[in-house]
Amino acid sequence: MAVYQEIKVLTIVVIGAFLNAVSLNLFLIPAKVLSGGVTGIAQLISALLQPTAIHVSTGLLLLLMNIPVAWVGWIKVGHRFTLYSVISVALTTFFMAIVPVYPLTGDILLNAVFGGVVQATGVGLTLKFGASTGGMDIVAMILSRAKDRPIGVYMFGLNALIILSAGFFFGWRRALYTLLQLYVSTRVIDAIHTRYVKLTAWVVTNKAKEVQQAIYAALERGITRIPAKGGFTNQDKEVLMIVITRYELYDLKRVIRMADPLAFTNVVETAAVYGLFRKDK
Repeated sequence: MAVYQEIKVLTIVVIGAFLNAVSLNLFLIPAKVLSGGVTGIAQLISALLQPTAIHVSTGLLLLLMNIPVAWVGWIKVGHRFTLYSVISVALTTFFMAIVPVYPLTGDILLNAVFGGVVQATGVGLTLKFGASTGGMDIVAMILSRAKDRPIGVYMFGLNALIILSAGFFFGWRRALYTLLQLYVSTRVIDAIHTRYVKLTAWVVTNKAKEVQQAIYAALERGITRIPAKGGFTNQDKEVLMIVITRYELYDLKRVIRMADPLAFTNVVETAAVYGLFRKDK
């Protein structure tokens, strides 16, 4: 069963990487519309180097820029999450070398919209199955596990810098289309996965100890145990409350299913968290 799950995740990672490469080479790069995060920085550097004697592709730059991020992620976040991130970035670079840079349309608006939709579909599917596309996903995990720092501030700052750079180097019309692309991408990822970075899971179970140990083994999160009684069965149960990041949702569902297949889990969106967020070791 575990092998089947990993094969399924790996398949999704391959599909996500291919969609990311298609979005960049067929829509965003030909139109000079920048993506968000590390990918957008790689696009910007590659475009600025084109007139010079030094030409480095966006895919190669994306791979090189993710190496130090992956190294820190391997130490701070965990091997599985980081490994899938590295595989995703490497496959994106590979597919970008295969898929030609060819504009399907000369309309910059269509390029921005469809580029955002295709890219976000790949990213959203990858996140939904517990993997990541590297870059800011790993940074988000590092920050949330370090001191629960708000990733939204860093993402906003980085994307604002990308938009301003697009306007300065390619014209403010391109900057506005870059902003549109970022908006479309965000909305599609929200629809496929979840817009909230943090989620709260309420787990009703007869095997609280086993579920708690399974979660502790997979995630660095604290758990609150609350006595409860089944309204229909009148049996004594326990409710486990745990706050996680959206990157950990897939792993949480997996370990709960293995520890107690009959457990009832309700996942709700969390607007803010105050106090201790990590597991107190």
